[in-house]
Amino acid sequence: MKNNEINDLYNYGYKIVQNKDYFKFSLDSILLADFVKVKYTDKKMLDLCTGNAPIPIILSDKIKDITAIELQKCVYQMAIESLNINHITNVKLINDNVKNWSNYFPGNNFDIVTCNPPYFKYNKDSIINENMVKSIARHEIETNLEEIISISYDVLKPKGSFYLVHHAERIIEIINLLQKYHFGIKRMQFAYNDYESNCNIILIESMKDGKNNCIVPCPIITKNYRGEI
Repeated sequence: MKNNEINDLYNYGYKIVQNKDYFKFSLDSILLADFVKVKYTDKKMLDLCTGNAPIPIILSDKIKDITAIELQKCVYQMAIESLNINHITNVKLINDNVKNWSNYFPGNNFDIVTCNPPYFKYNKDSIINENMVKSIARHEIETNLEEIISISYDVLKPKGSFYLVHHAERIIEIINLLQKYHFGIKRMQFAYNDYESNCNIILIESMKDGKNNCIVPCPIITKNYRGEI
């Protein structure tokens, strides 16, 4: 594809295919991948809105069986290339809308679900990028926060873990929706650009049908971030 380039995937020793006109992974995906705690009993993971697959690539050496869903064909193709370049064979990519998940696997099927979703709400008055690939990645045009949380509940095994990264300004909405869909919040971490800035990113670990007993670790200062929370 025109303007595709191969870059280092942060400092993990992997390569990733990107396109300056369409889509590049963000630090948010790196933070989420590092935030995930894989237990020895965790065998299957699903990554929703995977983009060019940075989260599955990083976690591919920690979990045996990973499925990832990406709607946009051009971004999906970059993810396929990235897996091939890194010789990763335990990640299955699906090119479809996340709402069609039941066409590919049953419910109550995964130990872990991860998602770095579109952050911004969308309505007829929203100002969006003319580049629709970027707009769909950033705005809730094809899916939204409630749908992501509902799907995660449906596909997780009992007591499975859901990991989400999102903008801090939507924290109340996120908590309310997690409670609505019977997730217990287990861990929440806040990320700041620097010591003077307001929190801009939150990371949340929740459990399907679990109790709320939330741990809040030390905050992350992203300008100093070197990986591994």
